Amino acid sequence: MAELQNIIVEKKEGIARIILNRPEAMNAINNVLIDEFWAATEDVRVDDETKVVIITGAGKAFSIGLDLSYAEELAAGSMLEVGTLLRKLQAAFRLERLEKPVIAAIKGYALGEGCDLALSCDFRVASKNARLGMTYTQLGLVPDTGGACRLIQLVGLSKAKELIFFGEPISAKDALEMGMVDKVVPAQDLDAAALDLAGTLAMKSPGALGLAKRAINTTLEISLKATMEFDLRAQSRRFQAEDAREAIAARIQELKAASKIK
Repeated sequence: MAELQNIIVEKKEGIARIILNRPEAMNAINNVLIDEFWAATEDVRVDDETKVVIITGAGKAFSIGLDLSYAEELAAGSMLEVGTLLRKLQAAFRLERLEKPVIAAIKGYALGEGCDLALSCDFRVASKNARLGMTYTQLGLVPDTGGACRLIQLVGLSKAKELIFFGEPISAKDALEMGMVDKVVPAQDLDAAALDLAGTLAMKSPGALGLAKRAINTTLEISLKATMEFDLRAQSRRFQAEDAREAIAARIQELKAASKIK
């Protein structure tokens, strides 16, 4: 695997940690990170020594979602360009293809595509300070990587609509109560809790776990494929919409103004 800039991969005792490594941007997702995340997940997918995968973020956040500067570029481009990016993003985040348990260790914000990434994992361990949100509608956008389908499976139809329509982040405690995460721990214990769960899973038969994951995901596969195809078409249209472009530009200005406050 080529040297990576925005992703760190650590392997030890059958456990691989894939770390989103743009801490200065709260691990916002751009084109380079997507390509490198795909490369990292493919590396652990074919690595027979890796039995369990942990995904987390460097710094204070899991991921705040799509980099807004990158989103602004996409909004200025064509539907074809947006569609190409979304297909690549969907493929990278389709962690069902890894026939190994995948654990999200969530600290700080997991928003938009960052939340979708956490939902695509098999288990989610969150720190008490975590905030999860399907924040797409705040930017005039829609979920675009299959998150709506996965969210419904976890929290039910009514709660999924509430989380997506309003787009407000929720606390780790609320996420635990509705089944969006599996465990909440103090921030200082997050890595240890994820590693403890991974270590327990690593002692199981990798062949049995892989086949069990495939069997379970087979029931989701048809719905997920249809959802992701709809997501791609819908989000490509939304990126061309004037209100979405204005919302993205306004959010960028808000963040720039906030960064100047001492």
